[in-house]
Amino acid sequence: MQLKIMPKKKRLSAGRVPLILFLCQMISALEVPLDPKLLEDLVQPPTITQQSPKDYIIDPRENIVIQCEAKGKPPPSFSWTRNGTHFDIEKDPLVTMKPGSGTLVINIMSEGKAETYEGVYQCTARNERGAAISNNIVVRPSRSPLWTKEKLEPITLQSGQSLVLPCRPPVGLPPPIIFWMDNSFQRLPQSERVSQGLNGDLYFSNVLPEDTREDYICYARFNHTQTIQQKQPISVKVVSAKLNRERPPTFLIPEGNTSNKEELRGNVLSLECIAEGLPTPLIYWMKEEGTLPFNRTYYKNFQKTLQILQVSEADSGNYQCIAKNALGSIHHTISVTVKAAPYWITAPQNLVLSPGENGALICRANGNPKPRISWLSNGVPIEIAPDDPSRKIDGDTIIFSNVQERSSAVYQCNASNEYGYLLANAFVNVLAEPPRILTSANTLYQVIANRPALLDCAFFGSPLPTIEWFKGAKGSALHEDIYVLHDNGTLEIPVAQKDSTGTYTCVARNKLGMAKNEAHLEIKDPTRIIKQPEFSVVQRGSTVSFECKVKHDHTLIPTVLWLKDKGELPNDGRFTIDKDHLVVTDVSDDDNGTYTCVANTTLDNVSASAVLIVVAPTPTPAPIYDVPNPPFDLELTDQLDKSVQLSWTPGDDNNSPITKFIIEYEDAMHEAGLWHHQTEVPGTQTTTQLKLSPYVIYTFRVMAENSLGRSLPSERSEQYLTKAAEPDKNPTTVEGLGSEPDNLVITWKPLNGFESNGPGLQYKVSWRQKDGDDEWTSVVVANVSKYIVSGTPTFVPYLIKVQALNDVGFAPEPAVVMGHSGEDLPMVAPGNVQVTVVNSTLAEVHWDPVPLKSIRGHLQGYRIYYWKAQSSSKRNRRHIEKKILTFQGSKTHGMLLGLEPFSNYTLNVRVVNGKGEGPASPDRVFGTPEGVPSAPSSLKIINPTLDSLTLEWDPPSHPNGILTEYILKYQPINSTHELGPLVDLKIPANKTRWTLKNLNFSTRYKFYFNAQTSAGSGSQITEEGITTVDEGKMAGILPPDVGAGKAMASRQVDIATQGWFIGLMCAVALLILILLIVCFIRRNKGGKYPVKEKEDAHADPEIQPMKEDDGTFGEYSDAEDHKPLKKGSRTPSDRTVKKEDSDDSLVDYGEGVNGQFNEDGSFIGQYSGKKEKEPAEGNESSEAPSPVNAMNSFV
Repeated sequence: MQLKIMPKKKRLSAGRVPLILFLCQMISALEVPLDPKLLEDLVQPPTITQQSPKDYIIDPRENIVIQCEAKGKPPPSFSWTRNGTHFDIEKDPLVTMKPGSGTLVINIMSEGKAETYEGVYQCTARNERGAAISNNIVVRPSRSPLWTKEKLEPITLQSGQSLVLPCRPPVGLPPPIIFWMDNSFQRLPQSERVSQGLNGDLYFSNVLPEDTREDYICYARFNHTQTIQQKQPISVKVVSAKLNRERPPTFLIPEGNTSNKEELRGNVLSLECIAEGLPTPLIYWMKEEGTLPFNRTYYKNFQKTLQILQVSEADSGNYQCIAKNALGSIHHTISVTVKAAPYWITAPQNLVLSPGENGALICRANGNPKPRISWLSNGVPIEIAPDDPSRKIDGDTIIFSNVQERSSAVYQCNASNEYGYLLANAFVNVLAEPPRILTSANTLYQVIANRPALLDCAFFGSPLPTIEWFKGAKGSALHEDIYVLHDNGTLEIPVAQKDSTGTYTCVARNKLGMAKNEAHLEIKDPTRIIKQPEFSVVQRGSTVSFECKVKHDHTLIPTVLWLKDKGELPNDGRFTIDKDHLVVTDVSDDDNGTYTCVANTTLDNVSASAVLIVVAPTPTPAPIYDVPNPPFDLELTDQLDKSVQLSWTPGDDNNSPITKFIIEYEDAMHEAGLWHHQTEVPGTQTTTQLKLSPYVIYTFRVMAENSLGRSLPSERSEQYLTKAAEPDKNPTTVEGLGSEPDNLVITWKPLNGFESNGPGLQYKVSWRQKDGDDEWTSVVVANVSKYIVSGTPTFVPYLIKVQALNDVGFAPEPAVVMGHSGEDLPMVAPGNVQVTVVNSTLAEVHWDPVPLKSIRGHLQGYRIYYWKAQSSSKRNRRHIEKKILTFQGSKTHGMLLGLEPFSNYTLNVRVVNGKGEGPASPDRVFGTPEGVPSAPSSLKIINPTLDSLTLEWDPPSHPNGILTEYILKYQPINSTHELGPLVDLKIPANKTRWTLKNLNFSTRYKFYFNAQTSAGSGSQITEEGITTVDEGKMAGILPPDVGAGKAMASRQVDIATQGWFIGLMCAVALLILILLIVCFIRRNKGGKYPVKEKEDAHADPEIQPMKEDDGTFGEYSDAEDHKPLKKGSRTPSDRTVKKEDSDDSLVDYGEGVNGQFNEDGSFIGQYSGKKEKEPAEGNESSEAPSPVNAMNSFV
């Protein structure tokens, strides 16, 4: 049985008159008990329970269903009007009314059109007690018209200009949802620069070349019919402008400096401002002479739309939108007026009266303008309705006096103004009904002792009956303090005892009669487990038994259930239940666990558990060494207010002496079921004096401990309740911080129940301004952890203290802590901002600190915003990138690192508190001096001749100043990699090509090239090149290498037709032929020559070169005559030759990567030098390419 929450209850005290319940509230139709037998006999005027909305938009593709449902007794009949005249549904074969209902179904799917049934419909539900009417239901079919045909000319404009793409969707019902997409049905990206207005048009604050496209398409989605209409695509071409002129903002929408906006109460107020300009303006909003509502204000469309939810008359006023960019700002004022359709203050409620009673119908509504109140009776204006002498109209109230059954009627209140109307039905039902008891007679209630008992007596009657309860056959009235009577007639016995058993009679009376009902109450003894299962440690293979002896009320039949680890017992024959015992035979390791005995009756249940531990069997008897057995026989003596003596008897120590006892306590009042450590005493002590806290229900238990561990807890001691006392401590962690500029939030860590020391724990919160002369302001709050002080000045230091108190008294005087009311944004910008340029990449900024009063919060530091001035073309491509440096604390200077030389910068400084940033200081502009330039972007050597080379270069990518000249240094490199003298040359800064003349032919040169500003020389770029052999051929040059001078390439040269080359080849061929003949002759002689010795000493069969010391030939392999001459190692398969020790090796003249001969014997390939690091002037060598590089692969 569950007690329902009642609005109020009455307690019967000793000495009062017999227990009587006076229910003075009016019973409305909806509050009539829904007892079937009662409803069968009870007459009731009609009540509209369901109807279609006032503005009813229908789908023309489906049948029209206009709802009208009502209830009443007898069941009401229904009729309809259409456009103010009677609607005869029987004459229209397409219109039917649902049986037992007023709902109309118009079948337009088979034939007919929805437009035919447009109009204003009203339903009337009528029975003998009156007539209720519905709202005026305006039925309109939804419309989703097509876009009108139009030819859209392509739009061409220059970058930076503003653009508006009109949408102008067709007028639909309801209005469509507008969005822009492309041909691929992908939404067009929107940003602060490009956005869609509330009217559906697409606005560009300024256009960019990437805005060019041919498929700007506006779509209109009509949700009601689930259709989407598409406008013709718009083509936009953006032409890059040579110079984009920046301009301050101007508004695209709305036009002019001011505009008006009217909105209805409860709707969403949407204000919009879209501006154009270059760079893209940002939009800001404010309300003149007020602030925007904190929790109802939202920004949409990149802050171009301001929305206020649930708008009310207080939101009327002037709103200002501000568009701002780097060149200026502009504002527009929107005057907002909030009107209101009628809304209820007090809607009329149904009246159920008995003959001769008085009552009133009240109909109060508000709106802007003030709505007009008119009354109808049974759907007819009350001015022409039949007269009723019991009725008197007084504006928005109808007063009824001495009503009779003929006064029953349904009244309609209509509150209307130019923005809408409200219509409410409320009936007056005059009933003469004797009391009825709705609860079943002779109900038997069974309750466990010491628990609440609730006896029901639901009733009805008109006039409203009074209720009284009696106990026993003699009819003695209940007037003792142990009973509580609820408004619904229920009798509550908070703590039922054995003597509460008996028969109770509920009597309901009014002037028309009396009704009574009897209820029987039986109090049962609680179910208890008097012998609980015990903790067991058994050996594997043995038998264990758990006992669970239950004591219960003799009239209740208990069922005992055994569980293992909160689940069912294993389905195993080893587990048997015999009366009060659970027996487990042949115990195994799987039987470890917790076994629970649960005793259930129809009214209560109890349980007890024990743990089973299975151990290995001991082969031979041995002393049992185990944790101690629990202590027992706990006794409390010398019971004082704040102390008690606890004594106990130790359990068996199991052959290991007890070293100590641990005492724990449970606080049944505040933390039932949770045990806390109280104290420890030596193992030789069996009594101790315990210190106690006030207002705690103590229960103690003791555990013994030896070297093997701790025993199970003892049985609980008896409970001991200490007296209440005032708190002896105050809350901790008291803080005062503001969450808003005008409040102070005081928080603390509350005391727990144990620390309360008594009932009625509360806190006295006190505060006053630290620097004022005000007295302490105090308030007592419930057991909470926070209190908010409103209406405080912004960021003012407060002294705060929080003191605990209870019903007994106050805690000691608390400590005073200091807090601050809420922070607000700083009001003042830092002044006297000075910039000192230290060098081309470093500047120092100084500023005056902001006065502490103007900071309005905890000073977090200062923040410097700085940015490099951009050219017009760069600003076109992207927004200015601002950098931010934050300096913590009260620091008034800072260094700007990593600046770019020869650049103009702008900066401002803002102070920062816990709320945010303050206003910016005036912008300070400064420039950095020139720095050394970067290396030239490239260096190429072109047009080589016998005695000249032409250098061509690109200027440095980062000049870091004004270039004054270029420095060119060069030196020749001979065949032994030695560097010649270094020549310096200065070249004007406006040159990008230079020709060096009077150079040596067929000579490699190394060049070092750098740019120079007034600040000094920049990084070098190196390059190498070779003059040609003669006028008809080109010398190889090396590819450019920026900075490092390591990467080299080669150019092809045809030397196969050179005379000197042909002579050299003939000499080499003749030399090889002589070598082959001599070696052949010496081998035929059979002697052991140096060649033979070499063959014995080395496994390599390759040919060795001619020795340089004695002029003899090295040996060769007669099996591989086709292999080339080589010094020390074979030529790799990729035809490259590795450099060895000899300075005159052919390898020294080039890498020989691609060198080879054509079929006609001409040489093809590229000369190349090796990569090398940039040397110091005149002291490093490099390798020179050789025209005979191809010899490395020639045989």
